[in-house]
Amino acid sequence: MGLPAAVLFGLFYFVPFIANLRYSLTKWDRITEPEFVGVRNFVNLLTNDDLFYKVLGNNLRFTFLVVLFQTLFSLIFALFLVKNTRANIALRTLFFFPTILSSVSVGMIWLFMYDPNFGAVNLFFTRLGLENFALNWLGSEGSALYAIAFTQVWFHTGQMMVIYIAGLQQIPQELYESAEMDGASRWQQFRNVTWPMSIPTTIVVMAYTTIQSFRAFDLIFSMTQGGPNNSTNIFAVLIYQTVFSELRIGYAATQSIFFILVLVLVTVLQRRFLSSRYEK
Repeated sequence: MGLPAAVLFGLFYFVPFIANLRYSLTKWDRITEPEFVGVRNFVNLLTNDDLFYKVLGNNLRFTFLVVLFQTLFSLIFALFLVKNTRANIALRTLFFFPTILSSVSVGMIWLFMYDPNFGAVNLFFTRLGLENFALNWLGSEGSALYAIAFTQVWFHTGQMMVIYIAGLQQIPQELYESAEMDGASRWQQFRNVTWPMSIPTTIVVMAYTTIQSFRAFDLIFSMTQGGPNNSTNIFAVLIYQTVFSELRIGYAATQSIFFILVLVLVTVLQRRFLSSRYEK
């Protein structure tokens, strides 16, 4: 790393991290002087904060759903649209379009779509005679997180599809020609050629998708603000509420440290799992 890059890294990452670590050891409301409390915030977070564990469960479940389905759908779309034909390029543009919208815009669109009275989602199920599926999607604790996860997948699948297409186009065609000569079916070609060769791309897609799902503050806040009853609350929203609603800066700094630790742990475990499959 060169000196300019090191200076920028220290200025925008290392210095804020040290400041956040210092604040996590204090009790501060942005009005009075910070009061040093040691590790009290950490102890309270781990032993006396039920909301923290609920948010942790929400965040992991939300991340699992988004990573699973966004990776799956983006790979499927990429497989069908990998060839550079005019029709495929047009479809790629269509699928990629939601990505250029802002998170708040997407949240407002789907807030209208999920409206229990006149939303398009319930209207769709009603017209099909499936009234039992016409729910108060964002007003129910049982469905709100899944509804937002679907929105997140819709929002970013096109973006990950483009990454997959770039990776698939780097696979040597000679491998497919050899597989065809050996009598391999389309499924066998995918299992033995496409999937192993696309694992490095999958590592990138899953890591990026994980980060996106942990940072889905704009989308969730614009749709539910973490409700109902904190059923859609994730770390990013929780930290915001702790800072701006409760004015507990030190405690929010402690929450953000665990936010980073959980994100790093999930990303590392994903990478190790996929790398082990690639090495086989």
